[in-house]
Amino acid sequence: MRIERVEVYKVSIKLKKPFVISLGPVTHADNIYLRIRTDEGVSGFGECSPSLTINGESTGTCIDVAQYLARALMGLDPRDTGRCSEVMDSVIYANTSIKSAFEIALYDIASQAKGVPLYAFLGGKNNRKLYTDYTVSLSGASEMAEEALDIKKRGFPSIKVKLGDNRRNDVERVLKIREAVGKDIPLRLDANQGWDRLTAKDVLNDLADLNIQYCEEPIPRWDYMSLPEVRQASPIPLMADESCLDHNDARRLIGMDACDYINIKLGKSSGLTKASKIAELASGAGMLMMVGGFIETRLAFTASAHFSLSCESIVFSDFDSPLMMEHDPVTGGIEYGGGGLVTVPEKPGLGAAVDDSYLEQLSCVVIDNS
Repeated sequence: MRIERVEVYKVSIKLKKPFVISLGPVTHADNIYLRIRTDEGVSGFGECSPSLTINGESTGTCIDVAQYLARALMGLDPRDTGRCSEVMDSVIYANTSIKSAFEIALYDIASQAKGVPLYAFLGGKNNRKLYTDYTVSLSGASEMAEEALDIKKRGFPSIKVKLGDNRRNDVERVLKIREAVGKDIPLRLDANQGWDRLTAKDVLNDLADLNIQYCEEPIPRWDYMSLPEVRQASPIPLMADESCLDHNDARRLIGMDACDYINIKLGKSSGLTKASKIAELASGAGMLMMVGGFIETRLAFTASAHFSLSCESIVFSDFDSPLMMEHDPVTGGIEYGGGGLVTVPEKPGLGAAVDDSYLEQLSCVVIDNS
């Protein structure tokens, strides 16, 4: 089996309302869909949602870099996912978002060729239930409390809260939310690098008694050397996000005792190959993990859900982005049930695709053997 054609599509899907974090607002899912076709008629789909502020990519850079990657992969066996990953890294440094779209498509093909769902191809079992949280984006305290209450009424088992402003405002936000939703439902905080180390320690201690499950990336990613200090002072567990892109970052953070948990995102790790290496390292260190994502549709989050089933130490899920979109062009894929339940498809491969009639409306760059 050989790769003979790659199709790169630029997509923009409006969100139901702006999604705001400390790094700025998002109004559309400006993403890339990618399809790899083989000489044996097997095709695989991938997706990425590039972020200028997190992985330094845009849809424009993704389209440009995708052409370099596609030409390097042309004629290779897509079932040799490790080799394909090495080839992409040899072509260009970083560019983790577009590489993840290629990897999702490659693993889709490889697991289809084996006749098994992606989670089984990764060595996992569909023997436990996945539940996603839902996120309150950054705004005024009263507005965030109202949104959190709505999330609780919709049955989600936990509420993720975007912070990263300043001590007074962020503490007020969480107090208002806790007052609105009661004391029992867990809150997950995400500062998105918004605090300095002193502010982080102050805020986390201020919120010590409010049933906070963890706090993601409290300080800037470049200041990761201060994470052990913040962790030691914090009564709330810390989760590494932006400071942990790949397995090399994971090894460093684990060795430093810098965090309690790690948030794995395929768009940060370059896809499933390095994400699996992160999971192996963290699991070996007795560390629990979450799988999250960017503003992807159900296509990429289907890959993330399959990956979550590959390691029992992955116990947290943050798969809510597709629920924020006005339109869903994905066929198959994960399904959302009551209480935040996420069901993974049992079909061979990813079990998800993009509707052809939708793809026909999009601009497309084709790379093939011609």
